[in-house]
Amino acid sequence: MRILHGAPASAGVAEGPIVVVAAPTRIEGGRIEPEQAADEITRLEAAVARAAAALEALAGEVAAAGHGDEAAIFEAQAEMARDPALLDLARTRIEGGEDAVAAILGATDAFAEQLRAIGDALLAARAADLADVGRRIALELLGRREAVPALERPSIVVAEDLAPSVTASLPRDRLLGLALEAGSPTAHAAILARAYGIPAVVGVAGLLEAVGGDGATTIALDGERGEVVLDPDPATARRYAELRTVAEAAARADLAEAHLPAVTRDGVEVTLLANIGTPEESGRAVALGASGVGLFRTEFLFIERAEPPSEEEQVAAYRAVVDAFAPHPVTIRLLDVGGDKPIPYLPLEPEANPFLGVRAIRLAVDRPELFVTQLRASMRAAVGAVDPAGRARVKVMAPMVADGTDVDLLLELAERAARGLRAAGFEAGPIDLGVMLEIPSAILVGPTYFGRLAFASLGTNDLTQYTLAVDRGNRSLGRYQDPLHPAVLRLVREAVVAAEAAGIELSVCGEMAGDPVAALALVGLGIRKLSMAAGSLPAVRRAIRASSLGRLEAEAEAALALPTAAAVRERFAALAVAD
Repeated sequence: MRILHGAPASAGVAEGPIVVVAAPTRIEGGRIEPEQAADEITRLEAAVARAAAALEALAGEVAAAGHGDEAAIFEAQAEMARDPALLDLARTRIEGGEDAVAAILGATDAFAEQLRAIGDALLAARAADLADVGRRIALELLGRREAVPALERPSIVVAEDLAPSVTASLPRDRLLGLALEAGSPTAHAAILARAYGIPAVVGVAGLLEAVGGDGATTIALDGERGEVVLDPDPATARRYAELRTVAEAAARADLAEAHLPAVTRDGVEVTLLANIGTPEESGRAVALGASGVGLFRTEFLFIERAEPPSEEEQVAAYRAVVDAFAPHPVTIRLLDVGGDKPIPYLPLEPEANPFLGVRAIRLAVDRPELFVTQLRASMRAAVGAVDPAGRARVKVMAPMVADGTDVDLLLELAERAARGLRAAGFEAGPIDLGVMLEIPSAILVGPTYFGRLAFASLGTNDLTQYTLAVDRGNRSLGRYQDPLHPAVLRLVREAVVAAEAAGIELSVCGEMAGDPVAALALVGLGIRKLSMAAGSLPAVRRAIRASSLGRLEAEAEAALALPTAAAVRERFAALAVAD
């Protein structure tokens, strides 16, 4: 028996025989003579059309199987295949002497490498999708199809990585689980696994070597803990069988309890919202009981392309989420790129410290049109979107606000957007404007501008980073990265007091809200709206329902005087167990 660890990608427990899916065979193109270029371009354009059509057909199959949200993955890949910028680059390479196969592989790799270089897990996952599209087109040119294992019996697939199209094509009635050496929880293979309810662990270093070297024939995996066991012994096999029974019961309970309110024992209700990154994530969040969206990251619209998304594209995406969560509210975050998250068509000067540089709302000083278009699209998506009480269901918030000057800019951009819509004959639907509180200064001077806004939301990921002067991506500084640090809690309390005085809504949309222990501290400090990844909703709901507000308030007050995050966490963890 050998135990390996990776990143949890899809909850659930599985055990079964191993089927190793070999890495795709390498495809290489060649060179052509100048007089062949026109014919190669024609061949390429025909292959692009076939590949896009095949991806759209796959989207239809996925949708027909009851996974309409996930079908959009392949619709997006079809759009990638037809991207004019991608085709232009491939044509240029053909004119430079490459054949169509080499040209499309080179073009997609060039765009994908730009995304990988950013160092962001979400963008790296989209780079994998782009590479998959290039390979599909190349296979069309060669008259071949990607081989998909048949799985003659229920099995667990082991591979270096899987393209989303291969993942969707695996026979789900015989697919027990996925264990991948590469990949990430944000990759589309992982997203599909979650949609299909297939346990998965990704990023398992040394997996293929261990399977081959040990001659392993069976595997057990825990998609919640990120554990992979090769050739489990009888005791481990029994433990996994028990875990699988518990996990299946928990999944049923999560869905059965999704309609229950997150109300404390003494009757105080907390609204639980979802953080989403694409419209495709809406279905699971709704199923798990999210009462709206507290953070809709819009970056997915702006990456993997040579130019910004049109207003019409944005309207469609925002409206899809607004409709999916009706009658609950949806909070759209304006574009948060720049600095550490550049995109190809936004030329920015390299920065020594990008986390403190030109990013998010700060980009609007020189590129206001990006944000005006987002605001226009949000207003158009908001037409008719009001809740039963007549309140606006679409909210728009600006990230990286430092003080009232940034709020002035937000209000100016919104007015410009509304004025432009009216001049163009469009209706501007009602939206509420707010800000993300992720810079300490924004909280400390909040009373000077809160009155001009409808809401604010604490982005505790960056707030912790900026409060403790610690790079949240630096693993060696892990002890500083707990948002339960008393300094962060004091800032949360400041925000609560200032928001109450101004009469505006306050929520938390950072990862802190999805941690059941930290969520109890936030409720004790006065937060009544928590937004988190959909998978965190059941555990946070249970923690709140098992607690009493009076005790949480007392513990939160005491926590402000504690010296470290570890001391605070220990106290609230003990409280959660005791309650």
